[in-house]
Amino acid sequence: FDLDEYVVEALRAGASGFLLKDAPAHELVQAIRVVAAGEAMLAPSITRRLLDKYADHLPSGEEPLPDTLHTLTEREVEVLKLVARGLSNAEIAADLFVSETTVKTHVGHVLTKLSLRDRVQAAVYAYESGLVRPGAQ
Repeated sequence: FDLDEYVVEALRAGASGFLLKDAPAHELVQAIRVVAAGEAMLAPSITRRLLDKYADHLPSGEEPLPDTLHTLTEREVEVLKLVARGLSNAEIAADLFVSETTVKTHVGHVLTKLSLRDRVQAAVYAYESGLVRPGAQ
């Protein structure tokens, strides 16, 4: 169902994916593969609404960045910003002119260093920490 309450409760309960019931079969198969690989998948319309809904609760950018961000390399910070923008590993690889395997390694390091479970938590962390802000490129 396309209700914000269901999405929020599912994410709070630890869901790594959320698609609408009218999602085409190929999207469902792709989502299963993504979640099985340890990543996360949200329907794009849900991602947009969540960002719009919670944007006012995010830091303004004037707060100091958390010390945990200083454990990341410059490249890992770049990758985290791109993950927060919703880019796939392939898109990040193309943007940074590196291989998909290299991106996967960087994402793994980010998750480990920040004690995060998946890409959804990484994106939330990036916004909550003030590293990225809605609408910023």
